[in-house]
Amino acid sequence: MLRFLRRCLSMAALTIALASSSVMAQTLPTQNWPTRPITLVVPFAAGSASDTVGRILAARLSEVLGQQVVVENIGGAGGMTGTARVANAPPDGYQFVLGSVDTFAMNQSLYKKLPYDAAADCVPVGLVSLIDSFVEQLSQVFKLRVFRVGTIC
Repeated sequence: MLRFLRRCLSMAALTIALASSSVMAQTLPTQNWPTRPITLVVPFAAGSASDTVGRILAARLSEVLGQQVVVENIGGAGGMTGTARVANAPPDGYQFVLGSVDTFAMNQSLYKKLPYDAAADCVPVGLVSLIDSFVEQLSQVFKLRVFRVGTIC
């Protein structure tokens, strides 16, 4: 499972690197990117699942890009604080947010006024991971036990 996760994150890092470099190539044709460290903002607390994924992704991105990728945890307000920081940053390709369904979909529906417009201020670069809900995972465990053994122990 860990090997599969690492492979997926490596592919995601490569996708982000290629997509980012092609976007930057269109906007800054004479400049090599990246020329300085990149900031990956995780809009949730340190030690969370998003933080873990962000740190694994940053390590692989650093290898692929040849430039340091710094993870910065800016939690608060359901991910809005960190996401707003990146949304309001200069669009130079040196700040990314590791967003989620919370920061880009749920908050748009839950709050009347946000410090950013997810559709206008942010551009998706790549999909990093998909996580099934806990209920779905638990139901799969029970199904496997019932079909394998015939009874739940």
